[in-house]
Amino acid sequence: MRLIATMVLAAALTGCAALPGDGPAAINITSQDVETSAQSGDYTVVTIDNANIELIKAYRPLAFANQFRGVGRGGSPTLLGVGDTLTVSIWEAAPDGLFTGGETGSSRIPSVVDESGYIFIPYAGRVRAAGLSVEGLRQSIQKKLIGKAVEPQVLVSLENKLSTTAVVVGDVVKPGVYPLSLRDTRLLELVAKAGGAREATYETVVTLKRGNRAATTRLEDLIDFPENNVQISPNDNILLSHRPRTFSAFGAVKTNQLVPFKTKSVTLAEALATVGGLRDERADANGIFLFRFEDAALVRRLKPELADRYPGNAEVPIVYKLGLRDPRGFFMSRFFEMRDKDILYVSNHPTAELGKFLQIIAPLISNYSTVQRIAD
Repeated sequence: MRLIATMVLAAALTGCAALPGDGPAAINITSQDVETSAQSGDYTVVTIDNANIELIKAYRPLAFANQFRGVGRGGSPTLLGVGDTLTVSIWEAAPDGLFTGGETGSSRIPSVVDESGYIFIPYAGRVRAAGLSVEGLRQSIQKKLIGKAVEPQVLVSLENKLSTTAVVVGDVVKPGVYPLSLRDTRLLELVAKAGGAREATYETVVTLKRGNRAATTRLEDLIDFPENNVQISPNDNILLSHRPRTFSAFGAVKTNQLVPFKTKSVTLAEALATVGGLRDERADANGIFLFRFEDAALVRRLKPELADRYPGNAEVPIVYKLGLRDPRGFFMSRFFEMRDKDILYVSNHPTAELGKFLQIIAPLISNYSTVQRIAD
């Protein structure tokens, strides 16, 4: 009987080498490993501490604004164009003039800039309007009426600016084609004209397409980072999409799952709490990793020695590491904000395999003790 028990224990010991795990232990992911693989530019590791967490919080993503800086197309919103509707008012000094009449002593002439870029004014004929400002058109009409009307005074009012428009579609309250005003129109203003987003702003992304260029950002980034609230150009296309944010949790946490953001912001501490926290019997409290892509500009600030490796504005894979054995780690986890598509991984403690082994052989030891007592 003792022989049988011994053979069973030996088989259990042999099988311990194949015990399942939830990923590499923290001791398998070291700075030395990262520096070696970083020769090919795979990724880099940044330990979250008091010095760099402020840099991470203060970083202002400008990638969206940079896509459209100095780039525009179409007509100018300050100049008249085909399709614009106008009202031309004309006064004369004499009560019996060509345009004198009615209670106001003036004539109001509604006009539309035709396909050739002209409008028609009685006694002035066809007047070029496209390519002129409102004031330029006013002076042109008044000049043509000299010698035909008595000391004519002209006022041109722009009713609808239909020659320069932008399109807003997607998850907005009122999708449609919107004319651009004579003053500069910003992206957020046009979204507001369309009634705003149907869903929560922190779950909505906005895509701006201008010619061959396109870029996407969170709707709230237009408020949080005013530089991203770019000026709209004629013929721009704006798409609002409902895109809830999520992060994934793996490793030695209570629940491995895909987790949606339920509030505007979620900190690393809240993310760990959402998945039930760390598993006491397996987790390495110093082996908490967060995987994401960061702008190269931020990586250069966090690690100046990598400036030559990551030039330009490309996105760089980065791994943030946090340890909770030091109580300061809990405070830092409160200020580190999660982002969409982050991957949170908690590694196994090096002794976790021993714990699994003891769980497996515990019933065998109990059976062996029972058999021993019977044999005795």
